[in-house]
Amino acid sequence: MLRYFATALVAVLLSTPGVAAITPFPASFHTQMVPTNGTNLYVRVGGKGPAVVLLHGFGDTGDMWAPLAIALVKDHTVIVPDLRGMGMSDHPDTGYTKKNQAVDIAGVMDALNVPKADLVTHDIGNMVGYALAAQYPARVTRWVIIDAPLPGIGHWDDIIRSPMLWHFNFRGPDEERLVQGRERIYLDRFYNELSADPKGIDEDTRQHYAALYARPHAIHDAFEQFGAFTQDAVDNKALLAKGGKLTMPVFAVGAEKSFGKGMADELRFTASNVTGGIVPNSGHWIMEENPQATIKLVTDFLAQ
Repeated sequence: MLRYFATALVAVLLSTPGVAAITPFPASFHTQMVPTNGTNLYVRVGGKGPAVVLLHGFGDTGDMWAPLAIALVKDHTVIVPDLRGMGMSDHPDTGYTKKNQAVDIAGVMDALNVPKADLVTHDIGNMVGYALAAQYPARVTRWVIIDAPLPGIGHWDDIIRSPMLWHFNFRGPDEERLVQGRERIYLDRFYNELSADPKGIDEDTRQHYAALYARPHAIHDAFEQFGAFTQDAVDNKALLAKGGKLTMPVFAVGAEKSFGKGMADELRFTASNVTGGIVPNSGHWIMEENPQATIKLVTDFLAQ
């Protein structure tokens, strides 16, 4: 089981739209910097109807969600932030606990006059999503959580013992100097080892994210996301003890070559209304490796 879960998490130029390449958001979307919780998040907004918030993880930015946003914008208000310290959002020195970043997202919802929303998350976005749903349960109507566990919950203590997760503790001034100017090499490690087939992450995608993670302070802040995991585990245990299991419908999706059906098993530790799904023919990078299947799973669940 340890190997099963460990494999799962070892979670600016636009190219022509394609299966694996970076897809632009539709022209109907607008972008804005939203002041929230002492920082500013870069947010893409489009469409009308029930709101849905899409949260990305490490190795990606909100750009990963463009193909899904194209499908959802037909009948939803689609909100796609870059998380604190990632992508085009501001890069503050502190505030990287997921409990605090959930307050960032609640502030974005407030700024956009969105009292409640469906939630779709991946990787570190899952961790922010849980903290959002646990702190503001009335504001999250349904939650699709994809292919990464939650600090302090379920099998987390076994997962973090795996040597494959060395990057959780790879941070500090010297480590940042090692990666500076070599962001592409660092990110390639994740794309290659956590995909079902490294060819599924194409050259345009790799260059796109390498450029974003080479922005000033971006790698430092990415390391801070991992550095907060110890406190995140403490926070999550406290949130679960205080509020009990989440009661909104939760769709826990694992990639076939990553978390698989284990994703739903993990979420049952913290939510009472969980169904499971699997993205076939995919490793961890579900929107890069099999966007069509991921989109169908998400849109079918949100249409219920």
